[in-house]
Amino acid sequence: MFTELLFGSSTAHIIFILAVTIALGTLLGKVKIGGITLGVTWILFVGIALGHFKMGIDPKVLGFVKEFGLILFIYSVGMQVGPGFFSSLKQNGLKLNMLSLGVILAGILVTCLVAALSGTSLITMTGVMSGAVTNTPALGSAQQTYLDTMGSNEPSIALGYAVAYPLGVIGLILSLILLRRIFRVDPVKEDERLHKEHVIETHDPDRTTVVITNPQVDGRRVHELARLMNRPFVISRVLKEGGEPIVADAQTVVGLNDKVFFVSDSRDTEAVVAFLGRQIDMPQEEWDRQSRNTELVSRRILVTRSSINGKQLGSLQLRNNYKVNVTRVNRSGVDLIASPSLELLLGDRLTVVGSENSIQEVSGLLGNSSKRLLEPNIIPMFVGILLGVVVGMIPFHISGIPLPVKLGLAGGPLIVAILLSRFGARFHLVTYTTISASLMLREIGISLFLAAVGLSAGPEFISTLQGGGYVWVGYGFLITVIPILIMGIVGRWVFKLNYFALMGTLAGSMTNPIALSFVTSNSPNDIPAVSYSTVYPLTMFLRVVSAQILVLAAL
Repeated sequence: MFTELLFGSSTAHIIFILAVTIALGTLLGKVKIGGITLGVTWILFVGIALGHFKMGIDPKVLGFVKEFGLILFIYSVGMQVGPGFFSSLKQNGLKLNMLSLGVILAGILVTCLVAALSGTSLITMTGVMSGAVTNTPALGSAQQTYLDTMGSNEPSIALGYAVAYPLGVIGLILSLILLRRIFRVDPVKEDERLHKEHVIETHDPDRTTVVITNPQVDGRRVHELARLMNRPFVISRVLKEGGEPIVADAQTVVGLNDKVFFVSDSRDTEAVVAFLGRQIDMPQEEWDRQSRNTELVSRRILVTRSSINGKQLGSLQLRNNYKVNVTRVNRSGVDLIASPSLELLLGDRLTVVGSENSIQEVSGLLGNSSKRLLEPNIIPMFVGILLGVVVGMIPFHISGIPLPVKLGLAGGPLIVAILLSRFGARFHLVTYTTISASLMLREIGISLFLAAVGLSAGPEFISTLQGGGYVWVGYGFLITVIPILIMGIVGRWVFKLNYFALMGTLAGSMTNPIALSFVTSNSPNDIPAVSYSTVYPLTMFLRVVSAQILVLAAL
């Protein structure tokens, strides 16, 4: 029975080998050598070892496991970074993609130089380059181009990929570690610096009390003030002289000497105070104490009703219909200004001020049932994967290249995930996933992918090395390391990129999900994942095209 589990071909054997590979690789990934851990990369090497000792899995099954694992990983990354992707694209998109282009061109140059100096066929070197940059679609593109042009297969392309891939992974990670040492970066201090310099924009809302002293404000309604300021701020409560606090709505009139409690973006607070009057020391706790005399309470309400997902806050007419005021919205731990144009998503927590009865009615409208968030949204996820596969299979024809180019089973799901996470709510698609579920999905995906790659490379790995393929390993290492080190230094010292954006961009320039997993696990923020996704589509496209061009140039 045990022999069947180790060397058989049954379903039990497949599951057993995958489980052993992932479990043992994950365990070894926790071991630090010189203060450094390679994390999930160990799964790849365990897979190679098991494959070498004939404990492999049927190639067709391995192909499915590899591609499906990659799709799960890439899709979960896209869902994570989607909300911040477009703002990043506007801010640094050109700079990051130019850096990624530099890595690609440098890699092609090194490949051609090695081929010329060593006498190795450029066709073989194209396979080595594909492995060195861990790009399977480039391998497929090179093989297909040769087949369509010559009418036969060239085994050295796949062998070059197989022997270069493992060191391509480890070489990239070692390069990233070396760059960190060169730049003397402490990730925690770097993160703190970026927050201080507002590179990482949290925009935590301020809660401020002012006394109205501006004559231009006297007698105006709340909705007029918001229009005149043209800045996102919310007047929550108003206290008139000799009166009691009231919940402010759009029609509430403010006058001179009124005390006003408002919530605003920290960047806008000073301007709002200057417009309204004079800031006084009356914290929210004092407002809450005085409000108890008027039966006003403040509660946090959870959005769990799917019909609310994607609706703008202003369209709910909570002020007019329920006499409550929403002062801020907490999303994934970040407080947002409750502007009328803010689109609500499942999982948002609204801070609502009003009477107890009114708040109960609003709770019923929004759902406020944490149990509903525990239910997985399976349909939107698989609809997204389905659309991603379709997008990845769409061919792009480029003048001068005989074969169409495709984004593949990684690029398509990534782009669709980014779009759905950002715009899915507008089409009433509930894409909410708990943080723990998203992390689990991502880790399962990358583990399956690495296990499959290692097991598929294992059987011929040692024999290829002994037959002279060890030289290809060295060539691949040069193709991996030289462009990363050069462009890493350029990105830091010339482009002035922060460490996290640089690491994500370099991982994306190699379309390397393993390196991304390594970088994100050592980052206190999601900048690496956003940067990776920013350069990934163009990089994938150029990697596939460059492999075709090199093969055609060699024929």
